[in-house]
Amino acid sequence: MTLSEIAKNKAPIEMLYHWEKTSPNKIYLRQPINDQWQEHTWHDVGQQVRKLTQGLFDLGFKKGDKIAIISKNCAQWIMTDLALQLGGFISVPLYFDQTPESFKYILEHSDAKALFVGKLDAPIWNRLKDNVPEGMSKIGFSFHGSDGDCDRTAQMDHDWMTIVNASQPFSKSPIPDDLDPWTIVYTSGTTGHPKGAVHCYRAPRFVGCRTIEIFKTSPEDKGLSFLPLAHVAERLLVATNSLYAGMEISFVQSQDTFQRDLCSVQPTIFFSVPRLWKKFQGGVLEKLPQSKLDTLLKIPVIKGLVAKKLRKALGLGNARMVVSGAAPLSGALLSWYKKLGIEILEGYGVTENFAYGFIGRVGESKQGTVGTAMPGCGYRLTDSGEVLFKSPTLMLHYYKDEEKTKEAIDSEGYLHTGDLGEEDEQGFLKIAGRIKETFKTEKGEFVAPAPIEEKLAAFKDFEQICLGGLGLKQPVVVATLSDIAQNKPRHHLENKITEHIKLININLLNHEKIAGVIVSNEDWQPDTGLVTPTLKVKRNMIEKRYAKLMEEAVESDIKVLWEANSN
Repeated sequence: MTLSEIAKNKAPIEMLYHWEKTSPNKIYLRQPINDQWQEHTWHDVGQQVRKLTQGLFDLGFKKGDKIAIISKNCAQWIMTDLALQLGGFISVPLYFDQTPESFKYILEHSDAKALFVGKLDAPIWNRLKDNVPEGMSKIGFSFHGSDGDCDRTAQMDHDWMTIVNASQPFSKSPIPDDLDPWTIVYTSGTTGHPKGAVHCYRAPRFVGCRTIEIFKTSPEDKGLSFLPLAHVAERLLVATNSLYAGMEISFVQSQDTFQRDLCSVQPTIFFSVPRLWKKFQGGVLEKLPQSKLDTLLKIPVIKGLVAKKLRKALGLGNARMVVSGAAPLSGALLSWYKKLGIEILEGYGVTENFAYGFIGRVGESKQGTVGTAMPGCGYRLTDSGEVLFKSPTLMLHYYKDEEKTKEAIDSEGYLHTGDLGEEDEQGFLKIAGRIKETFKTEKGEFVAPAPIEEKLAAFKDFEQICLGGLGLKQPVVVATLSDIAQNKPRHHLENKITEHIKLININLLNHEKIAGVIVSNEDWQPDTGLVTPTLKVKRNMIEKRYAKLMEEAVESDIKVLWEANSN
């Protein structure tokens, strides 16, 4: 029997039963603590999961209770999630890097009965801790050691490992029904309050065997989990996929050890986001300037060796499937990586359909697209180009929000994503931006920012980019600089930026031509309110913060404006 046949129609927790029985001694989770790898076999994981489940019942929690998790990715996150599935609880994963207001709102709105507080830097927890609703039980993950994490034992009502050590293993192996609620995943909140997408077990059941077929995953694969597990993409591509494929998962000790940990693991499957791809590129070019790299890659005898060495140095020496999501990558960046022998596959999905939409296939990707449809995702494009989905991966509804649910899912059962798409004859989809992000200039002419931002992203010194201009004579760019660019002379950058904008403007319509560029004085992190926890730009907040500078850029002859430092 093939792996996809074994996985067919099984819930994630059923795959745990399978692996703890058939591969008890195989390593599943690897957690670095104090520079040492702690390894957990499928048997170890199964026992700790069963003990934690029994411990939760002993504490008085009941099947169907909502229980939240806030933590950076770690082995205990995965085991906690599995324990909640085993007990029939409903998980509410939370982004660790979010505003205190959103944190409090989700805990209250979700009706969570308890909160697992995991691997967090001290400043993050100190910023959030006062927003935990009074009376909510807090269960702390075990101390993670010298990785920026803080010991919060005294601030918790219960300790994860203490519960596990004191409990007997839960002896039953229940199988959830398709429509049993599994998890409530809150949107990252680009505008307004986050919405809670309620997913039931039919979603992972539908996805499981299909991801094995699409990604060709097996127990021989290795993954590195570092993007937020509160996001459906990481939950699908790494956490859920690992259970169905029996794939080994490693975690990162801290931000400072990220590159070292990645190089140590050398994953076969790697999922990241555009900002990190830019940082990887910057790290290479800091040691090996582009001109020298170009020269080396033109020499037939050594170009293969150079590319192989760079792939290994990046931590991608064994990577056979490399995926990027959340936002589009520029064609220039994709081409740069391809010269190193790294084919980055772009994918597309949304919270509400459990990220099960489109993805590029190895050896069959097409630059500028998010690949072709995943089997059974039930997509279609409206006459206006909006992407719709209808499949078993769709959420049941938004939690406690019937009105928003009706706005999102029409009478025929199609989810309206709000994304504009263009499909070619081969079935490759290009995302042309958000319907609501299209803005009108002063003359009432529409500008779609996404295609222009893609052209802007080809400039290596830009890191984060937002094109705005609602009600202005012409659009204006607001951007942050890469780490390397921040150390370059201003006059040099201004000249390079101006040249880049001139080249882009040549191929833009008159009302789309960029009037100027504003350089931000800081990176846009979630705590600034300018991006979501998944680093998606909050266009309305960018335009609000930079309104005066954007007006100045349009009215003056200065092509590059620098935001003044607040200190």
